[in-house]
Amino acid sequence: MTQAELGLHTIGRWTAERAKSTPERIAVDDRGVRLTYSTLDTRAENLAQLLLDSGLGIGDRIATLSGNSADHVVLFFACAKAGLVLVPLSWRLSPREIAEQLAKADPALLVVDEEFSSLADAALKLMVDPVPTANFGLLAIELSVPTPKRDPNLEPVRGPVRDDDALLITFTSGTTATPKAPVLTHSNCFWTNLSLSMVANLTSEDVVLSVMPQYHAGGWNIQPLLAWWLGATVILERTFDPGRVLHLITQRKITSMMGVPANYLFLAEHPDFQSADLSTLKHAIVGGAPMPEPLLRLWHSRGVSLTQGYGLTEASPNVLCLADEDARDRVGSAGKPYPHVQVKVVDPATGEELSGAAKGELLVGGPGVFQGYFRDEEATAQTLRDGWLHTGDLVDRDADGYFRIIDRLKDIFITGGESVAPAEIESVLHGHPGVADVAVIGVPDERWGEVPIGFVVRRKGVPTDEIELSQFCQQQLAKYKVPKRFFWLDSIPRSGSNKVMRRVLEAQYQMQAQMERL
Repeated sequence: MTQAELGLHTIGRWTAERAKSTPERIAVDDRGVRLTYSTLDTRAENLAQLLLDSGLGIGDRIATLSGNSADHVVLFFACAKAGLVLVPLSWRLSPREIAEQLAKADPALLVVDEEFSSLADAALKLMVDPVPTANFGLLAIELSVPTPKRDPNLEPVRGPVRDDDALLITFTSGTTATPKAPVLTHSNCFWTNLSLSMVANLTSEDVVLSVMPQYHAGGWNIQPLLAWWLGATVILERTFDPGRVLHLITQRKITSMMGVPANYLFLAEHPDFQSADLSTLKHAIVGGAPMPEPLLRLWHSRGVSLTQGYGLTEASPNVLCLADEDARDRVGSAGKPYPHVQVKVVDPATGEELSGAAKGELLVGGPGVFQGYFRDEEATAQTLRDGWLHTGDLVDRDADGYFRIIDRLKDIFITGGESVAPAEIESVLHGHPGVADVAVIGVPDERWGEVPIGFVVRRKGVPTDEIELSQFCQQQLAKYKVPKRFFWLDSIPRSGSNKVMRRVLEAQYQMQAQMERL
């Protein structure tokens, strides 16, 4: 039997081992609802058995619409123990987007937080083949599990959970109109957390504040899972409120947290920032985008160490990190690879590996690299080649081995830590009767990092305006994907192969912005 088949790196073991060594230590504090490691493990074990008894087997998927909660954590570890796959969906999406992701993930069960029941109902009404649902509220899922959706001709797979079994699917925007579903295994999550442990320096004495939504891979694999592995306490917050976060840091003596630059900007702008007691906050992690130099200096002035990083869901997600001691001298750098992460730079045109100081596409290898996209062999083959993850990101590696992310060879932009594919927004706008052609780009924004801007060619005879297009998008897209402005063009600049020339549009936008400032 191989090591993978022994399940030595399976995540369901973590709560069982902690329940033996530190049973009464607090694992989760969800707005005052506290779970000890013993209680967390017992609930996860019981729920895992109920799910298996309902007819589910290894590899079956359970989707969720949930804020960060203790119940969600219990379900995650129940899935880990039973060999099931958790598919957390973003509650920021529209019903149409959620319906599309449910159809793609094909879950056996959808578990819904009461707060998002209306959203779930609206999404399910759009589906040809709706998913059976259960509720988190009052531990309902632990009392009765509805009959899951399964192929009656297939027997559920049973047996010990293995390292290479799927554990987590978190949708990512990709570069197409349809979001992709990267599959992360137990082994992926084990190794990325082991890598993080060598940089984050968490211990069992830490109190970690988790504000990143659990529909992101980072909501699990950047601090929370590592904290539960080590026996620390995780304070869960459902939403990010700067005033409340500053209060929690002081009141609960938070020692570590993770956020995107926008989170740290909003905290710094809050009137309580300068007076807040941040003395216990020894370490903070920044992801999603580089930290602006003035904001970096401001947090350093409050005595907070910052580790910045670069990652992507397909890498579980940790790839590069910039330690605090390098932050002052290498502003804008993404740092060096995490331990157990292999990287190389290749010529985007030829695929030839480049050595030393070089500029090219970043490729990632190692045990944290994902298994592939769920039921999408074509996309998997395009992204995973010869064991290497092709990120599509253009990087500059200096002579000392530090990386700077220059641009995305793909067209994704990041707003408030959320990756957005222009093609997805364009696909929606093409459905408006007044739109003959459209292109979307991400432009710099002081608060959000980047925001979407739309360029539209009107259809003759069908009047429309910016307000109507914005309202149209709001009905079908998450709020952060709705373009902040629209510009009218006679034609969209395109290349000979009919690809949108986004750099031309960016130049047009910059010229317009400059004229408006005059």
